[in-house]
Amino acid sequence: MPSTRLANLIDGRLQAPADDQWLDVHEPATGAVFAQCPDSTAADVDAAAKAAQKAAPAWAATSAETRASLLHKLADLIEATLAPFAELESRDSGKPVALARRLDIPRAVSNLRFFASAIIGWESESHAMENAAINYTLRHPLGVVGCISPWNLPLYLFTWKIAPALASGNTVVAKPSEITPCSAALLGELSIEAGFPAGVLNIVQGRGPSTGQALVEHPVIKAISFTGSTRTGAGIAATAAPQFKKISLEMGGKNPAIVFADADLSEENLDTIVRSGFANQGEICLCGSRLLVQRSIYDSFRERYLAKVRALRVGDPQDAGTDLGALVSREHFDKVMRCVALARDEGGRILCGGDALKLDGRCAGGWFIAPTVIEGLPNDAQTNQQEIFGPVVTLIPFDDEAEAIALANGTGYGLAASLWTQDLSRAHRMGAQLEFGIVWINCWLLRDLRTPFGGSKHSGVGREGGAEALRFFTEPRNICIRY
Repeated sequence: MPSTRLANLIDGRLQAPADDQWLDVHEPATGAVFAQCPDSTAADVDAAAKAAQKAAPAWAATSAETRASLLHKLADLIEATLAPFAELESRDSGKPVALARRLDIPRAVSNLRFFASAIIGWESESHAMENAAINYTLRHPLGVVGCISPWNLPLYLFTWKIAPALASGNTVVAKPSEITPCSAALLGELSIEAGFPAGVLNIVQGRGPSTGQALVEHPVIKAISFTGSTRTGAGIAATAAPQFKKISLEMGGKNPAIVFADADLSEENLDTIVRSGFANQGEICLCGSRLLVQRSIYDSFRERYLAKVRALRVGDPQDAGTDLGALVSREHFDKVMRCVALARDEGGRILCGGDALKLDGRCAGGWFIAPTVIEGLPNDAQTNQQEIFGPVVTLIPFDDEAEAIALANGTGYGLAASLWTQDLSRAHRMGAQLEFGIVWINCWLLRDLRTPFGGSKHSGVGREGGAEALRFFTEPRNICIRY
């Protein structure tokens, strides 16, 4: 029997699933089961939705200052237990514990603090009609909203959704991924300690096709904020449309990193380009999995780049020196290995990696893949069109700006791009032409929480972050008063 059984948070109480059914939670680094989470059904979702509905009027009437204070208190509690959270996140997802300490858990704290502060300073809109009337806009919370978060950045993205929803006066039914449920369960416990009223935040664990589907279908839930695969997002949109629910979908990416001959390729910048492809085992939707390099520097760049990739250490996520940990699940490990096999079948040349890794000791049964770099494939190859979401980067040469733009835009995705050049005019020119929701110039993953976040094409619908998130979770009402 696993040492830990997680609970749902419903109506302010930690509860077992109604049917007493459970899902095994595996530690990716070992392959062993270390916990169980509820395999919740529509009955659990219904109980959570009804609790949220009951709590909604009082929470909407609660002052912004009080809501903000509770969010800050929850952030304080997470910050006070940062190390245990990071270790749990690493064990749950396979990511290096050092990465969770540096990125995931601090960002979760920042999410809560940012939206706590944002709701206090959020300005209302007003428009004066000359010699006629004043218009002003009220923004009311929607009521009960659903938040569905993915497995790759579990607490980071869970708080990214629930924080603006709660700050703007909504009650929440949230579902973390059943693959990485542990940090959300711990956050649920801390929300009770922080003093959130019963029913304001509800966390229901379980599988997407059952728990997630019931959440999307439930008539009480007025909006769905989802991060995950494009296929799942399309299903959510189809389910939500007949009920006219608001939806925000942050989905997949096949992101380009574009390196021009005039780029400043200092060791620091080259390290960032490597990190942009392989951070978190490549399991970040913003990773640059297509590396476009100007032909005049292609050979020299490739050699320097490969040397750094080969130096990346794949190992036990608990070790401080580990750069890449384990892939999140056996299923995902198998999928990534099939993608590498497909790249070979398509004629790609494996420059490094391409194999599963067997580690010694406690990680002998873990799901590890060597960082893999592939060249020789056209941009329309499946390998360059389908999201792999693993430690796999393809190299593609280009000659000029026009070709770089055509290659970069030449997929069905449009989430993020990075551009490396010292030509400021080119940076502005290409930034306007790249069909991506986010374009980084000479940097990667540099995030200002005030800015809109999201993608175009098959990468998403709507935007998160800053005022965009607060607008999504509220209903505007215009009041027009004639002079």
